[in-house]
Amino acid sequence: MDILIYGIVNSFSLALMAIGFTLVYGISRLPNFAHGALYVITGFGVWWFIHQLHLNYVLSILFALILMGLIGAGIYRFVLIRVRGMATSEIIATYALGLAILEFLRWRGFKGMTYTLPVFIEGSIHIAGVPIDLQRIMVIAIGIVVVSFMWLFTHYNKTGLALRGMAQDEHAAMMLGIDSDRMAIIAMAIGSILAGLSAIVLLPLGNIVVEAGYNVLILSIAVCIVGGLGSWVGAILAAFMIGFVQILTVRYIQSHFHMVVALLAIILTLILRPSGLFGRQKELEERV
Repeated sequence: MDILIYGIVNSFSLALMAIGFTLVYGISRLPNFAHGALYVITGFGVWWFIHQLHLNYVLSILFALILMGLIGAGIYRFVLIRVRGMATSEIIATYALGLAILEFLRWRGFKGMTYTLPVFIEGSIHIAGVPIDLQRIMVIAIGIVVVSFMWLFTHYNKTGLALRGMAQDEHAAMMLGIDSDRMAIIAMAIGSILAGLSAIVLLPLGNIVVEAGYNVLILSIAVCIVGGLGSWVGAILAAFMIGFVQILTVRYIQSHFHMVVALLAIILTLILRPSGLFGRQKELEERV
């Protein structure tokens, strides 16, 4: 039961980390390698608002998420728009930007184990005899809410439908009057907010450290590649597959091998099924 319960928690954690990365790539085909840096910025931003500006927790979260949306839109407007369509340049630009942000935070002294965020709810409960703290229950609950909201947004909201149209066929969407750059800005803003939201939910479970940015980026890439780049269903399924394998690895091998699972998942997927579980990129290339 402990493997089942903590496997579900870990799976929802991975889904929350990766959903923003998947959204941006699925809509605009932009690989946002600054995703992990945005995750860490949110954590330090909330901490700074609480301890330096003395704002309450809710306002700190709200301001941090708004800031992430503006940063995400700014990344596209001032950086990615100039290299869009050049895949290698997109990766280099976003990775360099993320690396610069993380190392700037390290240089400014945001390192060590002194930065933490308060949990939403104190206490723990027992499920089938397995103790689990309420913050991890919140991870599952918020994960379900976020996935459900994004599905409803992309199926019943005008902007969401436009984003979905761009994801399905960019050229056809542009012929119908949908502005590709505008949709990319919106996608980057929403993706950055989702990266920040995952940080707000997950960082109270530990400390805010710069290295988390690199780990989140690797895990997000692993989930997206295994599920199929741009596939939401694939990303969620991949999050559960990788999440449970990580828990089994921690339980029966050693805890520091849990990142190796993500790296092996990337390598094996690229060798055995380059398009991922639900990806169509390779199949389309083969038909052409």
